[in-house]
Amino acid sequence: MKQLDSIARLINKFTKLPGVGAKTAQRYAYGVLDMTEAEVADFCDAMTEVKRTVRYCVECGNLTDKDVCDICERRDKSIICVVAYPKDVLALERISGYTGVYHVLHGTLNPMEGRGPDDLHIKQLLARLDGVEEVIMATNPDVEGEATAMYVARLLKPLGIKVTRIAQGISMGSELEYADEVTLSRALEARTEL
Repeated sequence: MKQLDSIARLINKFTKLPGVGAKTAQRYAYGVLDMTEAEVADFCDAMTEVKRTVRYCVECGNLTDKDVCDICERRDKSIICVVAYPKDVLALERISGYTGVYHVLHGTLNPMEGRGPDDLHIKQLLARLDGVEEVIMATNPDVEGEATAMYVARLLKPLGIKVTRIAQGISMGSELEYADEVTLSRALEARTEL
């Protein structure tokens, strides 16, 4: 039996989401079919609202619903923690004790995928260094994250800014969003200068 075109289209749309393969997309599509029309409308409204109201902070690049995020408005701007993605800010915010601001690069260097320095928000970082005493590199401890951290450190060192790297309490190849609070806290506390 051939799959209906509308179901195939919905499955195809779900496969566009990161980490969603064909089988998962099919489960999602059939899950939508099990919803009431009101639930589907609410689901669509939630997606539309996110696209309409959520944007990137003009200072740090994190997700916010206003021009400048709450973190940039109220935190110590003399310390910037550089991360690859907004989800990494959420991971680091789970721990208490960090009082600085963030800078989201929106990716890491990856020549194999054609992602170079101009594809990241490095220029925006360089533009906000006035009064900054320390930049903490908190990219993932994988090849791309390490390359990105070293690249940014080489740009900042001549400017006289202290550049540190989160400690390797996080295992190589893992992602920040999956690390527990204790590991993240220790990694942040035991950061080293690059």
